[in-house]
Amino acid sequence: MSFIPKNITLWAEIPVRDLDKGIAFYAAATGATIDKVDMGGEEVAVFRVADRAEGISANLFVGEPGQAETGPVIFLAIDGTIEDAMQRTEAAGGRVLSDIVTIPPGQYFYAADPDGNRIGLFKHA
Repeated sequence: MSFIPKNITLWAEIPVRDLDKGIAFYAAATGATIDKVDMGGEEVAVFRVADRAEGISANLFVGEPGQAETGPVIFLAIDGTIEDAMQRTEAAGGRVLSDIVTIPPGQYFYAADPDGNRIGLFKHA
């Protein structure tokens, strides 16, 4: 196989039980701007990116999350310091699941949103 795309991840979808509560949590935890939009007749919430043509984004949709704190992990960029993001995550009803991990491109930690979805929150160096 020789398929080597520019980005293998096209977008990510995160199931939340309540869209407005999901928007409030993810906006607080990441510092991101999240817009409600109609996508194929379904209202979803899209994380805004600087360049939609080149950016890889994610959206929240109303659905049933999988088993708490298991499954794939979506890493989301954060605004501010990693420590601030940890505090915002807990203040918004999520749980911090790990210590801060430092890797060459930056730092991250694992968290659970209020619905139990496991996510990674990442700060570029």
